[in-house]
Amino acid sequence: MQLKIMPKKKRLPAGRVALILFLCQMISALEVPLDLVQPPTITQQSPKDYIIDPRENIVIQCEAKGKPPPSFSWTRNGTHFDIDKDPLVTMKPGSGTLTINIMSEGKAETYEGVYQCTARNERGAAISNNIVVRPSRSPLWTKEKLEPITLRNGQSLVLPCRPPLGLPPPIIFWMDNSFQRLPQSERVSQGLNGDLYFSNVLPEDTREDYICYARFNHTQTIQQKQPISVKVISVDELNDTIAANLSDTEFYSAKPNRERPPTFLTPEGNTSNKEELRGNVLSLECIAEGLPTPVIYWIKEDGTLPTNRTFYRNFKKTLQIIQVSEADSGNYQCIAKNALGAIHHTISVTVKAAPYWILAPQNLVLSPGEDGSLICRANGNPKPRISWLSNGVPIEIAPDDPSRKIDGDTIIFSNVQERSSAVYQCNASNEYGYLLANAFVNVLAEPPRILTSANTLYQVIANRPALLDCAFFGSPLPTIEWFKGAKGSALRDDIYVLHENGTLEIPVAQKDSTGTYTCVARNKLGMAKNEVHLEIKDPTRIIKQPEYAVVQRGSTVSFECKVKHDHTLTLTITWLKDNGELPSDGRFTVDKDHLEVADVRDSDGGAYTCVANTTLDMVSASAVLSVVAPTPTPAPIYDVPNPPFDLELTDQLDKSVQLSWTPGDDNNSPITKFIIEYEDAMHEAGLWHHQTEVSGMQTTAQLKLSPYVNYSFRVMAVNSLGRSLPSEPSEQYLTKAAEPDTNPTAVEGLGSEPDNLVITWKPLNGFESNGPGLQYKVSWLQKDGDDEWASVVVANVSKYIVSGTPTFVPYLIKVQALNDVGFAPEPAVVMGHSGEDLPMVAPGNVRVNVVNSTLAEVHWDPVPLKSIRGHLQGYRIYYWKAQEGSLKRNRRHIEKKILTFQGNKTHGMLPGLEPFSHYALNVRVVNGKGEGPASPDRVFNTPEGVPSAPSSLKIINPTLDSLTLEWDPPSRPNGILTEYTLKYQPINSTHELGPLVDLKIPANKTRWTLKNLNFSTRYKFYFYAQTAAGSGSQITEEAVTTVDEAMASRQVDIATQGWFIGLMCAVALLILILLIVCFIRRNKGGKYPVKEKEDAHADPEIQPMKEDDGTFGEYSDAEDHKPLKKGSRTPSDRTVKKEDSDDSLVDYGEGVNGQFNEDGSFIGQYSGKKEKEPAEGNESSEAPSPVNAMNSFV
Repeated sequence: MQLKIMPKKKRLPAGRVALILFLCQMISALEVPLDLVQPPTITQQSPKDYIIDPRENIVIQCEAKGKPPPSFSWTRNGTHFDIDKDPLVTMKPGSGTLTINIMSEGKAETYEGVYQCTARNERGAAISNNIVVRPSRSPLWTKEKLEPITLRNGQSLVLPCRPPLGLPPPIIFWMDNSFQRLPQSERVSQGLNGDLYFSNVLPEDTREDYICYARFNHTQTIQQKQPISVKVISVDELNDTIAANLSDTEFYSAKPNRERPPTFLTPEGNTSNKEELRGNVLSLECIAEGLPTPVIYWIKEDGTLPTNRTFYRNFKKTLQIIQVSEADSGNYQCIAKNALGAIHHTISVTVKAAPYWILAPQNLVLSPGEDGSLICRANGNPKPRISWLSNGVPIEIAPDDPSRKIDGDTIIFSNVQERSSAVYQCNASNEYGYLLANAFVNVLAEPPRILTSANTLYQVIANRPALLDCAFFGSPLPTIEWFKGAKGSALRDDIYVLHENGTLEIPVAQKDSTGTYTCVARNKLGMAKNEVHLEIKDPTRIIKQPEYAVVQRGSTVSFECKVKHDHTLTLTITWLKDNGELPSDGRFTVDKDHLEVADVRDSDGGAYTCVANTTLDMVSASAVLSVVAPTPTPAPIYDVPNPPFDLELTDQLDKSVQLSWTPGDDNNSPITKFIIEYEDAMHEAGLWHHQTEVSGMQTTAQLKLSPYVNYSFRVMAVNSLGRSLPSEPSEQYLTKAAEPDTNPTAVEGLGSEPDNLVITWKPLNGFESNGPGLQYKVSWLQKDGDDEWASVVVANVSKYIVSGTPTFVPYLIKVQALNDVGFAPEPAVVMGHSGEDLPMVAPGNVRVNVVNSTLAEVHWDPVPLKSIRGHLQGYRIYYWKAQEGSLKRNRRHIEKKILTFQGNKTHGMLPGLEPFSHYALNVRVVNGKGEGPASPDRVFNTPEGVPSAPSSLKIINPTLDSLTLEWDPPSRPNGILTEYTLKYQPINSTHELGPLVDLKIPANKTRWTLKNLNFSTRYKFYFYAQTAAGSGSQITEEAVTTVDEAMASRQVDIATQGWFIGLMCAVALLILILLIVCFIRRNKGGKYPVKEKEDAHADPEIQPMKEDDGTFGEYSDAEDHKPLKKGSRTPSDRTVKKEDSDDSLVDYGEGVNGQFNEDGSFIGQYSGKKEKEPAEGNESSEAPSPVNAMNSFV
């Protein structure tokens, strides 16, 4: 049984939708190659709700693919949008993407609206979603007068934010005047509406700068509300304030605010409702006040909260459920509790749903006469309404198609033809949104093609699944078969699994699965095949795992991990500690399959894992190391030194200071040196830098200092065991400020616009500033001009823009650093240029010299440098195929090719032209800003070339003596065909070619019959077309004339006759008798003319049969009886010349068939020194048949 996948297609009635659904799904998996004719497909578009930045140009995306390439059009608010009438609107070439240039002029609000893109070619039209374009808005807060708020300790408080309505809505946060976020807790928190809630206030809540900020991310702006002042008065303060006006009884009645049970600040009441859309985040909020501060709990009354989708925010005051669905509808209860009581609030949640796909329509590829269907199924709450469009037009008013029938959410096609190709749109909508899907019906007749790369090598570990790809395309849908090996044995489906996409799966690959696999795709139009190769590798195994170890602190431990792997794969062994990398410590040594840890410490205890990796698999094994205390022995302690101490600064000068210290204990290993580091607390607090090193014998060091640095120093001691811990830092020492020593680096001058010069530099860091008030003096001078140096002093920035400059002129630039003390040294002068502009002039005197049918040389005069207005990048040639007289037509959709030639070139070659074609070209100069105007178009024609091979060659209607050839003309004639040449020759059974026949055929023929051919003979044909330029590529084919059945039957009858069998037996008996006679004569011995020579050589040669009488010569009695060998014939006088028999081992060894046996003896044909005679025919590996044997006797 062959393993294959076949489309189950047949003519189905309209009601049998289920079977059509299966067929449609299987066909939709095919991706149509882009070189085949197909309707448009939208590949990229802007989002439905498109919020734009009003400060930038508007870009509305619409990209599509198709064959031919589609053209694009737009509607705006339901009517045609004529982009040619709006100078601010341009469409990207070869695309539908719109760019609206509002940065130069115009307002974003002018272009608000609903846009829709249509991509159209001869096969149909695809449409985009309705793209609602709206500019983002970040309005200011309305001005309001906020009165200070005064309240008693323990009261609740809500500070309103009420941010302005923006698009999109802003992000709210509370900060103070120092831009520090206000701390939040279970007591103080921000609500979803932006208000700041206090469950109870404390005296530390008193402040005058509670500020609500609104951040509008789309425009990167932040708006702030007026500050709110809050004052919390304690009971003592309140008593002091009102004591003079109250009696003793009244005075003592002003007690601290009493504790109270919770009440909700938001939401209000006992119940509320919440509606959310499916797929969004459901956010429920409960904020309570009370004293002490309440704690919030959440439950779902009729179920449990989803564990993997539920999150608590804002100190559990907010419950969030992500990816909410209809099942999350129900009653949710929040409970606020403190020591005095509890209160609850019930929120009834209803989950609605915008339309979502259950089964979106898929592209449908059918061949003429086939059936299929498009299915569009969506769900929502409420249930969406389904409507169909054809090529962007409601299907009710679209042109009628007899092959199409609409059945609700399904369109059924039957007996489709090429005119049935179209793009269908399915729209599913309800009150919460809509879905729009394009799906084309493409009617094609295409032979199979295999898209997977040929000779792909797959490597798989034994006993694991193997997946061999065979991506394919064809219409009708091809059947896929897999074969293994050169003999093409078909695979059986009890061992293999063939997926619908053509992939062959071997569930458990074994060593014998290695080999070459052939994927064959067939449909009624042809066949294609592809070979892939599979190699099965041995799995990686750890044959000796690391073992658990218990070692004493300070000793050495070793882990072993021996691995066996496939020798054709590269093995990498990695060691891990506690599933992380090994410590970067020299005590850990990895050598092949061993890990050694020296001087084990307590921290070295843990799990050590050996990981063996190849490119195909990975295995691991672990062992635990336990570190125990060593047996106490009176041994000296050898360790790194203790850190130095008592650091002191003396002799403090502007640029130097003396540091002294006391060394720590050297721990039985002498100190070799001290390392001194410094910290700059003013510019880089917490970061220590290397200052210097001194000998281990010193305890003081004179240190050089830089101006305006707040120094701290620390010292580390070093011995043979390592470096000590750092000492405690010294006291701080601030050096005096001074003018900068250096100037900024990387100074450049480049223009970003035609009328400016942007000067940039790398600023000095804080350490290099040498003092406060770091600034830069920026100076510039137009080179070769009459002006003086212009200068400006700027703050500590890295860029300055000079406006109003001429276009692309050289400038001298310098940037000098300065601070409050003075200027840095005079800076170096660098060269820059103001901004470039597009070139003004096109190259002139464009000339074309056609070199041959595929190559042309273009010459032009260079553009003057002043007209280039920028750095010359080169010249760019645009060229395209054009029809005669069509140069003045709109070329928006003509495919143009571009070649760029760098530098100041004045000529270039155009390769890859099509012969016998009409071309046009123009030349443009290019600078850093872009292209200049195009030169006038120049047209030229390429001469004829040789044609491509004929598109096809088929041999039909074979008879006994004739064959008929049919062909299709070359796909690229590259000229006017003059004639066809047909050459053919017979091929015999040994694959030898016979005489070649040459035949000329008129160019207007596509069919030719050859007569008077030999019956039952294979012929090979060579066929090619010719133009005036010469002969094209040939196409070859082989065919066989039919067999003469009468003669074949006679041969078979003769081969089965009794007399024939008897004759064969007699021949076998005669051969046996001859062999016996030869054996007797050889044993008997005899005399013959070369007897003496054979005795001398002690290696007699067996003589062949005489030529005159056919008898055998006599043989000598040699000591070792040699087996019968072939030899060359002796002369007629039975004598042997010396040079014919005087042979040696060298002569044997050089023979074609000569070889030595394992024991050193020589075996093979004895040929003396004669050259080997040519073979009298080709030997066949097939077993002889009676018919062939009989023919050899006739």
